Amino acid sequence: MSKLIVSMIGITVVGFIIWWFFGKHEQSTAIADVKADTQSVDIEVNGGYSVETVILKQGVPAVLNFKRLDSSSCLDHVVFPEFGINRELPKGEIETIEIDTSQVGKFQWACGMDMFRGNVIIEK
Repeated sequence: MSKLIVSMIGITVVGFIIWWFFGKHEQSTAIADVKADTQSVDIEVNGGYSVETVILKQGVPAVLNFKRLDSSSCLDHVVFPEFGINRELPKGEIETIEIDTSQVGKFQWACGMDMFRGNVIIEK
């Protein structure tokens, strides 16, 4: 009987891992607020990113305001490879990152360990 229970727990754990890493998850999306010729989005960092997809308008200066609440070392940096940005996110503080909106496209960001990701979409 104990072998059956251990096997069921093992199968459940493997199923959860597969779902966590390979399953489709709902992503939150935010369209930047444009005020006084600047656009911005607030992103909460707490076990991941509260906004995972940010939509920006091309040619309008943009900032992403990251506020890290999670103490995990994985989420203590945010990296935008296409923009050459690798920034520390101090816990409990807002870190403002300027985004170059001169090019249309989809650009990815990730945590320092590349486990959690988000996207910036720049549209005309």
